[in-house]
Amino acid sequence: MKSQSEQRAGLLYGIGAYGMWGLVPLFWPLLKPSGALEILAHRMVWSLAFVGVTLLALRRWGWIRELLRQPRKLGLVAVAAAVITVNWGVYIWAVNSGHVVEASLGYFINPLVTIAMGVLLLKERLRPVQWAAVGTGFAAVLVLAIGYGRPPWISLTLAFSFATYGLVKKKVNIGGLESLAAETAIQFLPALAFLVWLGANGSATFGFHGAGHAALLAATGVVTAVPLVCFGAAAIRVPLSTLGLLQYLAPVFQFLLGVAYFHEAMPPERWAGFALVWLALTCLTWDALRNARRTKTRALLLAAQVAADGPAAAAVAVAAAPDPGPAPAARPEPQSEPTG
Repeated sequence: MKSQSEQRAGLLYGIGAYGMWGLVPLFWPLLKPSGALEILAHRMVWSLAFVGVTLLALRRWGWIRELLRQPRKLGLVAVAAAVITVNWGVYIWAVNSGHVVEASLGYFINPLVTIAMGVLLLKERLRPVQWAAVGTGFAAVLVLAIGYGRPPWISLTLAFSFATYGLVKKKVNIGGLESLAAETAIQFLPALAFLVWLGANGSATFGFHGAGHAALLAATGVVTAVPLVCFGAAAIRVPLSTLGLLQYLAPVFQFLLGVAYFHEAMPPERWAGFALVWLALTCLTWDALRNARRTKTRALLLAAQVAADGPAAAAVAVAAAPDPGPAPAARPEPQSEPTG
């Protein structure tokens, strides 16, 4: 049992992590005139540098040898690196192209996409409320597609890439910093080669727009890694259900920035689409919390019955308790990497 002070610290770490991820749209425009691909390449290079120094300071290198001995896990890390490259690149481009609201939608619908992938790929069963949430989310995408005059491809790309990334990460199962180090190590050489190519043909901005601009590009590593460190600190101190609720802070902040700071248009049909998404997430969260309470009640009943009457009586008591229903693993859970 974590102490109250530890849980309070974990809550602050979690708010800090998701708050930074939610406010990151304010950072990417500062890197102009760099294009999205150049920013992405710098993010990969400097993230590896920052995480490498951090792991060196912590003396956490033993996992590298173990990872290299497992070709399948190494292959999954490569897949994760490719998928998060798409996610990062699309997000940076979306923010710097005036699509912050549409980008935020991607992270709102990500839990719904994760659940849908669990059904389609992992053959998981859903409770009725979860089916209703997924159906409402699908209706929201249709409404938004009509409102935009096209499918919200930015949102869908971000949601599906991040859901795929989360699925792969579950199979890799290594720590956040270690995972980021492994993924950026795979990204490093292609990213560095691209930056060298940009410099050779005179298209690079690094070093040609003052020391401040160069420092901001280098800071992409810090912007990537620091929220992850805070997330890791939160994950060991607060319940997963709390992190699951905190994860909505990031898209909420992004949405508010898009509307209030970047003044992006929100016609009625777009509000209607977002309202449907929020309704789906409300149902999903309520169902997850209700199921968690039922599961906890059953566990407490089992423990009490074992203590009082022994295992045989406990089995009878649990069988008579209310069944919480199927509990698919694809319920919305916080991911271990930054959104955007």
